[in-house]
Amino acid sequence: MNRKWIAGLLLLLVVIIAGCGQKPQAAPNGSNESPDQVVQNPVTAAPDTGTDSNQTVDATDDTNKDNAVPDEIKQSIKVYFTDNDLMELQSAERQITFVDESQKYEKAFGALQTPEQGKISLWQKVVLKSAAFSNGQVTVDITLPDEARLGAGGESLAIDALKQTMFQFDEVKQLELTVDGQQVDTLMGHVELEHPIKK
Repeated sequence: MNRKWIAGLLLLLVVIIAGCGQKPQAAPNGSNESPDQVVQNPVTAAPDTGTDSNQTVDATDDTNKDNAVPDEIKQSIKVYFTDNDLMELQSAERQITFVDESQKYEKAFGALQTPEQGKISLWQKVVLKSAAFSNGQVTVDITLPDEARLGAGGESLAIDALKQTMFQFDEVKQLELTVDGQQVDTLMGHVELEHPIKK
């Protein structure tokens, strides 16, 4: 009996061991090829684009040129002040720096507001709102606080100082002076204003 049991167990072990061996893999897609002949997921080379992979692409294209800061322009101009007695205009040379034409007239007005030592600016207390150029005309819009108002002689000199400062630019043929966006008959109540003032 013992021999039969031992022989049966051995036979069972042989069957189990034979069943645990590797089974051949089926060829994909119903192919009749043997598993050894199947190549799975071959690596393909990337197509040659004609550029070196180490080559860097220059990102500074024309868009950066559009965003470039414009060059500053420097120009020497004359601005006009008066003496302590408000008797006559006296010129002084200044250098202004600007990046475009509209800014040029604002800078010129700013220089007119900053007097030389021993001289008086007739525009120092005036508030410039804008200075714009179009078709040969500079339009200067100001706010005139009470402390900026002058007598008849000072008002006349102030208008002359502004005219001479703006008319030194060849392109300026006319000057329009407005107060808070409005044309006024007189700037400070004494001298009649032309609209526009012509060169």
